[in-house]
Amino acid sequence: MPSQWSLLKPNLKKLLPPRRPDSHKGNFGRALIIAGSSGMAGAAILASRGALRVGAGLTYLALPKDLVNVVNSATPEVITLSFDNLKRILPDAVGIGPGLGVSATTRELIKYVLEIDCPVIADADALNVLAANLSLLSHLRRCQLILTPHPGEMARLLRQDVASIQHDRRASAKKAAQMFNAIVVLKGHRTIVADPTGQIYVNGTGNPGMAKGGTGDVLTGIMTGLAAQKIKPWSAACAATYLHGLAGDLAAKEKGQVSMIASDIIEQIPNAI
Repeated sequence: MPSQWSLLKPNLKKLLPPRRPDSHKGNFGRALIIAGSSGMAGAAILASRGALRVGAGLTYLALPKDLVNVVNSATPEVITLSFDNLKRILPDAVGIGPGLGVSATTRELIKYVLEIDCPVIADADALNVLAANLSLLSHLRRCQLILTPHPGEMARLLRQDVASIQHDRRASAKKAAQMFNAIVVLKGHRTIVADPTGQIYVNGTGNPGMAKGGTGDVLTGIMTGLAAQKIKPWSAACAATYLHGLAGDLAAKEKGQVSMIASDIIEQIPNAI
């Protein structure tokens, strides 16, 4: 496929059609979020709520054992479990990394999910661990990998400086997609989505009020929730990026760019849809 790019918004009406009256939760996929560590449980909660709000039938949240009960009380619609019980879940899509920490445990979790036959969205600390251990990508066999770096994480992945990444964001995203055989979502103003074939989508939604902690965690959850509904990885990545930015624009309209927070974006997802 020749290199191409587009600012056209994804067709969300086609991707999220009206639900049949006889639908049940099993029709809308199992989203698995692997996230959280001491002091970073909020990232896990935000990501799981993002998956819920875009319609995943079941959302599982895997956490360190000592966080399970606390987070369970804060997320009644989410099924919480410890990392020890992870293998009992057969997910339709996995989001890994928000608040997870850079550790040997994270490395083993990444190694495990890269061997699952479903889309895997790697964000935050999953990206940091991958950047330091690129050999982990040798486990990339059956999963369809989506990487969601901000410019700093992209610089670490490509062994470049941030200025070089930002100088030509499209070229950087395209290079990473081809190098890692993955869909790459380079976050920031006019987020870039690229795939290994050279296809590029330039997102037109979003605003500076979203430059706050937690907004990327919400994006990971949205993307995982859409992919869990059997939306193809490319479409899920583009649609999630668009929907996330649109919800951010609605939050800014209501709260103002200065005062809006990541939770406001989640609350605007229904209105954005």
